[in-house]
Amino acid sequence: MYTDNTLTPREAVRLCALGTLAGGTLRYDALVHEVRHFVSRITGPSLELMGESIELLRYEGLVTAVDEDQGDDPELAISDEGRSMLKDLLCANIRAGSNDLNELIMALKFRFLHLLDITEQVDQVELLIEACESEAARLGDLRNYHEGDSGHLTDWLDHDINRIESRLDWLNEFEKKIKTSFRAFWILKSSELVRKAL
Repeated sequence: MYTDNTLTPREAVRLCALGTLAGGTLRYDALVHEVRHFVSRITGPSLELMGESIELLRYEGLVTAVDEDQGDDPELAISDEGRSMLKDLLCANIRAGSNDLNELIMALKFRFLHLLDITEQVDQVELLIEACESEAARLGDLRNYHEGDSGHLTDWLDHDINRIESRLDWLNEFEKKIKTSFRAFWILKSSELVRKAL
């Protein structure tokens, strides 16, 4: 990870592979295809992002072959170490700003958010909200600085700021939805505990 606890491109691909396997076993070639398809649809083709070898995950013990005698295309499963690594990667910080890597990491967080417990899900959504707020403030400052300039920069910045504010509205609603489901879960759990006590 970078020093600010954000993911490197390699770790983003690793998150994609481990999260995919957390959903069930896959053959080696199928996993490579799944990772490549998802990453390239978010970021476009990128050698930097495709450098992670699934074989390296096996070497590090993060994934294991279900049967070692399956040859070049074994069925792979995530290991306990892989699940621990997946959680660390999924809970990493996210940088403010808009770039291909950030878009990929945000998409991965939403793809695998359900693998975390509810409080961790809320924490991740709050991280995304903070990143969007920082980005909106940064672009707003740039827009104010160039107010009155000739050209069309402020029009473009208005468009970008509106897009970020729309994302912020969506994230705030999503956070409310998660918190509501969290409250409903604890009400149900408390009722079960009371019934058992009786």
